[in-house]
Amino acid sequence: MPTTATGWGTEAADQPLKPMTIERRDLRPDDVAIKITYSGICHSDLHVCRNDWGGSRYPVVPGHEIVGTVTAVGDEVTRHRVGDTVAVGCMVDSCMECDQCLEGWEVFCRKGCVQTYNSKDYHDGTVSKGGYTDHIVVRDHFVLKVPEGMDVSRVAPLLCAGITTYSPLRQYDVGEGTRMAVVGLGGLGHMGVKLGAAMGAHVTVITTTPGKGEDARKLGAHDVIISTDAEQMKAAATRFDFILNTVPVSHEIDGYLNLLGRSGRMIIVGALTPMPGFVGVNLILWNRAVGGSAIGGIPETQEMLDFCAAKNIYPDVETIRMDQVNEAYERLLKNDVRYRFVIDMGSMEAAA
Repeated sequence: MPTTATGWGTEAADQPLKPMTIERRDLRPDDVAIKITYSGICHSDLHVCRNDWGGSRYPVVPGHEIVGTVTAVGDEVTRHRVGDTVAVGCMVDSCMECDQCLEGWEVFCRKGCVQTYNSKDYHDGTVSKGGYTDHIVVRDHFVLKVPEGMDVSRVAPLLCAGITTYSPLRQYDVGEGTRMAVVGLGGLGHMGVKLGAAMGAHVTVITTTPGKGEDARKLGAHDVIISTDAEQMKAAATRFDFILNTVPVSHEIDGYLNLLGRSGRMIIVGALTPMPGFVGVNLILWNRAVGGSAIGGIPETQEMLDFCAAKNIYPDVETIRMDQVNEAYERLLKNDVRYRFVIDMGSMEAAA
């Protein structure tokens, strides 16, 4: 019989999150059951709860940055054992048969990957419920190993913000000698700075907020450009090999394109909505290109966790209780967090 899980979710776009009880399936042979200890808050959680992108299936129980402890495994599971510290990111299943899945890019599954919440399960048609709960059941392939010795209270945002910024850096060979810029210094941008610096790149933060300059340098940036300062932007023309654009809203990109040198690449990871046009000559004259990048596949996500463990890289987090989630959402709207919220899921037990 299915088991019950307790957590927080919302029943409508205009309703706050509140305590609720949901069902978790019995273990299939290739499943892992996980007691959740920490759950990160992503801006996507807020958007789906409030149906900002359309398609939300209520009740929505969000959360795709999950860290916890294995409590049971299916009969066919060999990769994980009871007591292991593990993590789950933005996906919980895929077809595992198409070319994308077989090459380790499950996020681009031809059938469509099953997302951690608000997504239909292939097998029983139920809608997935995420990490704002006390436990979850996930197909073993999509359960990641948290390297021994990591601070589990700070790992959760790596499963979204971490891999979202790590993947494009790996795809475009950012490393020693790369002149890299990060546009925006929020949840994604601050991870881009830390990862780029750890890979050996010379990192510059481009921001509209002069007050973030000191933060940028503490995070590992070597330089800061204020994008509203025309002289600073002009002086940086053709300076960069690679720009990681983490701005989460629609915005003009011509000013940033002019900062790329020959064959420079700007990769957009933040803006999901329609973008304004740009001037073609800004691409053509310097052989520049603009692209996008999603989260990585499961092998690359594990690689990212191992890299962060080896380099002692963590997101900057503020830990909150579960009953503070609605306040955290309002603060997200005001950009009032440096730089990610993490829910201590033990706080639900303490309040019980």
